[in-house]
Amino acid sequence: MTRISTPFTANTTAAEVLAGVDLTGRRIIVTGGASGIGLETVRALRGAGADVTVATRNPAAGERRLDLSDLGSVRAFAASWTGPLHAIVANAGIMALPTRQVTAGGWELQLATNFLGHFALVTALHTNLRQAGDARVVMVSSGAQLGAPFDFDDPHFEKRPYDPWTAYSQSKTADVLLAVGAARRWADDGIIANALEPGYIHTNLQRHVDAATMRAMGAMDEAGRLLTPDYFKTPEQGAATSALLAGSPLVAGVTGRFFSDNQEAEVVQGGPGVTSGVASWAVDPEAADRLWAYALDAISV
Repeated sequence: MTRISTPFTANTTAAEVLAGVDLTGRRIIVTGGASGIGLETVRALRGAGADVTVATRNPAAGERRLDLSDLGSVRAFAASWTGPLHAIVANAGIMALPTRQVTAGGWELQLATNFLGHFALVTALHTNLRQAGDARVVMVSSGAQLGAPFDFDDPHFEKRPYDPWTAYSQSKTADVLLAVGAARRWADDGIIANALEPGYIHTNLQRHVDAATMRAMGAMDEAGRLLTPDYFKTPEQGAATSALLAGSPLVAGVTGRFFSDNQEAEVVQGGPGVTSGVASWAVDPEAADRLWAYALDAISV
């Protein structure tokens, strides 16, 4: 299978990706679209003419409430949607919570927010996506998917010691598996599903990351001031691959893939020291099917 390439680079902005693209009449949901790369994704999509709904936990005027860690909130949001849905960008997320937290349903909070809430939302809106005829599901994952597979034996850290980064990595692997699972099930409905990593960007996502880790990344000095290493992107650049997958004709019909820096990523063996590509465990169709069944059972409670 030939890897997809585009003329864009890691430095291309979301607006540049969609320059000349007409998305008039297309209805799109962006979760977590009120700040960071979500906000830049919204701006680029609206700039191309799309009708974009911003779904966020603490909405301001013109936005709609969605708390992904609360299945009741997800169900209410989905039930209020009428008519076709042309794309959903699953952008919202949390990262590296220092201590283990669980939802009322017993799910570890990073996994619940980053994966299960989005799974519940996407599956609840399946009929609306099908109505569009050529809909897109875009899962904003992370390079962290290289760090850990989905642990079916102990996904909520009930037995093993909780580790903030392992929990985050697992949740981002689950996001890629969601795209793979949707691609396997919904192609005949005219729905494509892909995942991506946006790269390193200074946003509110880092609010739980400790200072020592930020300094080790070269992203903070000894006085606590933020630094921007050369490998970091601006929010406008970080949103580019989301915009590509949500609106560009260059990826029409492409499904079940993982993208980085506006290109399809190479499938690699994940693990310590691996810094690029998509882990084979994140695109494994058997794991995708197993996780789909596991999540369906969870949201049916």
